[in-house]
Amino acid sequence: MQPVNKVTLSLGNLPSRKELIPNGPRTPSRIDPNNPPWPAYRGYHEFSFAHATMGVRLPTILGKAIEDTVKTLNSEWEVERIEDLVRCLERMDKLMIDLSGNAKLRPIIDDGEGDIALWNKEIAKYFQGKDFMNAPWLFAEAYKYRRLHECFSNSRYWKDYDVFFRQKCDTFSRSSEAVFELSTRFFEPFVHQESVAGEERERMMFLELAQVCLWGNSTDLSLLINMTEEQIKSLQSTGGEHLAATEKNILGNNLSELWEAISSPQVKGGRIDFVLDNAGFELYCDCVFADYLIQSGLASHIHFHGKRFAWFVSDVTRKDWSWLLNSMVYGQLFPTASEVEIESLRRMGLRWIQYEKEGKWVYEQHPFWCTGYTFWDLHSEAPDLFLHLSRSNLVFFKGDLNHRKLTYDCAAPSTTTFEDAIGPMANNAGAPRVCSMRTIKSDVVVGLPDPSISNRLDAEEPGWRISGKYAVVLLSEGRPGEKVRFA
Repeated sequence: MQPVNKVTLSLGNLPSRKELIPNGPRTPSRIDPNNPPWPAYRGYHEFSFAHATMGVRLPTILGKAIEDTVKTLNSEWEVERIEDLVRCLERMDKLMIDLSGNAKLRPIIDDGEGDIALWNKEIAKYFQGKDFMNAPWLFAEAYKYRRLHECFSNSRYWKDYDVFFRQKCDTFSRSSEAVFELSTRFFEPFVHQESVAGEERERMMFLELAQVCLWGNSTDLSLLINMTEEQIKSLQSTGGEHLAATEKNILGNNLSELWEAISSPQVKGGRIDFVLDNAGFELYCDCVFADYLIQSGLASHIHFHGKRFAWFVSDVTRKDWSWLLNSMVYGQLFPTASEVEIESLRRMGLRWIQYEKEGKWVYEQHPFWCTGYTFWDLHSEAPDLFLHLSRSNLVFFKGDLNHRKLTYDCAAPSTTTFEDAIGPMANNAGAPRVCSMRTIKSDVVVGLPDPSISNRLDAEEPGWRISGKYAVVLLSEGRPGEKVRFA
């Protein structure tokens, strides 16, 4: 067959080619984990924090995890436990090779965890042939931590080993100034005052403690790998002057609306949930805030949602939860503290433990929180969890990772409303009231009142999206009270 002669057309008089900038999200039928509502951030995007994370941060974090495991290995003496841990290290070395060499994402090996079906279904449906750098950053990063857990979950003696536990404990023990700033103020029970002046005082206390809860999120071990003690103390400052100065850095600020919601008859005195982020100092701040909510009568009981195993370095596990409360009562973490400071911390810890015994505080850990799915899929992939959250009067989602999962971690315009950004978590029947409290440490930013804010910061502070200097407190009213329906 003779080759077909190609005709070349001159297009010089046609309009020049232009980049297509989407003015709206994908239609719901076209949204899936590999195709978020707006373009996904991926590891090969050199303009985004995804590139630095996948190429540098994650290998560094894994390297430190290997160092921690070797330290544990060197302290063991029973041969069976030693050999078992050596095999864990071999699996970690293989993970490092896969991560550094940008290997394709394989299925998770069945280790008996409740999330296996969810992980491998998602990989089979959406990520066949994808690798660490071209899969969406959020999924690839979560996959790395699930593979890290797999290194230990298939062992005999080390199934629950937490390679980050030492770091989490150490960071809290280095937070003495901020810890005692709060404990010396709140070790005595709060006295509720039935008066106009009393209500105003409660409102002001709520707004200040909400900020303490918000800025406690500055302490993220995955980002503080090489920070000095003074830099950590600066991030953890909780004094009144510091809070007043930092409120201007809350770029999307729904604190006033949050107070109106939580003090309304529909919410006050009901159930409040916290989907937790970091262990240590941030968890401590969350508990101070939650303590106030119980004592003030704004909540009758509080559910805390943590992770089933070590996740994104510093996320809260049940071990971290118990360690914090028991260390406050029995620990000797602060050798230079005064007797008054130690006693204030002990009394507060005893009160929190009593809350647990009485059922006022409940710690939970659903398998869905450690999957690669975003919260857009919570309704379809974990209907039991969605139904459980729908019975809450208000759900706080703490921190950067939870915010990324709420918003699908994609390049939505900064003025996208929070309701549009979280999709089904705002508009599904029965969706609870949702508040995201997040210091900004990754690319996605939504809920800003004016595009000039992000435009100005992009021009004047190129690293503002990952610095932790700025924050958002965003509220969705949801559709509480409506009957939850599943297809």
